[in-house]
This record gives sequence, C-alpha cells and structure tokens, in this order.
Amino acid sequence: MGTNTKNTPRKQDPDLDLVQAINQGREELFEELVLRYQDRLYNFGLRICKDSRDAEDLVQETFINIFRYMSGFRHESLFRNWVYRIAVSVCIKMRRRSKYAPERELSLEDVIPGDAAEAPEELPQWAKEPVDRLLNEELGARIKAAIDELPPTYRLVVVLRDMEDFSTEETARILDISQANVKVRLHRARFSIRETLKGYFSHEPS
Repeated sequence: MGTNTKNTPRKQDPDLDLVQAINQGREELFEELVLRYQDRLYNFGLRICKDSRDAEDLVQETFINIFRYMSGFRHESLFRNWVYRIAVSVCIKMRRRSKYAPERELSLEDVIPGDAAEAPEELPQWAKEPVDRLLNEELGARIKAAIDELPPTYRLVVVLRDMEDFSTEETARILDISQANVKVRLHRARFSIRETLKGYFSHEPS
C-alpha cells in the first residue's frame, strides 16, 4: 500500500539523509541507524512481547530485515513508520512460532460492552500523565499490567497510538488494517485499561 508523498514530504523525514547515504554504499553508517532505533524498538518489543529475551530477539530480527530490504525503501512514508511496520511483522511471526501462543485469543468483544467502541476518541488520562509520574513505581506497574492483559492485536494498537505516538492513519498503515478498525480496537483497549485503572486517579491523595 503506497503513501501519498504529498502528505509526508521527504524533507520532513529526519532519517532521509542517513538512509540515502547507506543505500549509496556507506554501509558503515548502519551502526548510527541502529543507535537511533535500538532503544525504541527494545521498549516496543518489551511492551508487546512482555519478555526481555523476546524483545531482544525482535530488535535483532528487525534490524536484520531493515538491512536486507533497505535498498527497496522508496520514501513513500517516513522511515520510522517503515521500521515499525517491519517490527510488527517480526512480532507476529515470533508469536506464530511460539509454543506458548494460545489456540484462540480472548477478544475484548467477549468481555466488554459493545458500545465501548462508540466512546469519543481522546487521549486517556494515563497517557496524559507526565513522564515523571509514569515512572512512579505503582502507577507504572498498574499501567503495564493493564496493557499486558490486552489481547495482542489490541495491545499493538494502544502501544502504537498512545505510547509510540503514531497517528491513526500511520497505525493503520503499519498494521495494514483500516483506520476504522484501528479506532475500534483503540477504543476497546482504552476502555479495558480505564476499567483496570478505575479508582487510581479519582481516589489518590491530592
């Protein structure tokens, strides 16, 4: 699926010069690209895989694929979006290979009201919190537990939208689903997280 280059001007891509240099033969610069993305991808993998070793595997396989296919990157989207699309693909393949993957994942449609998807699209309270508050041990643990409980398809959407700060359109392209599907999954995931965190913000000391 192509991306309209008018919506993502090449000059706005902070990775453009580095990617072009690598593709023109300066492969030694790939290490700089690794340094730019390794921590982000590890954190993404940790949120999705919930295991540090799996997160490390995700980072390694993602960079192998980036190096292998970079020459075919056409700058039709931001390079960052392309990187995360590869990471998601690696994540899905890892899950399929895992002997621990359940035969059937519980869907949020099975456990929350159907009208939860009709809620207005707004950033949830937990995602608005300043970084220093999110680093609070108790709050951070509650948020992590709530996200970990989400089915993987919903966890991917909420991590990409609320934690990696991709737009609905970008998330849809990364996951290769419709924007409407992204919104439905996001609403339901946020509803589930809100239920898990219910009372934390309203009853904490002022």
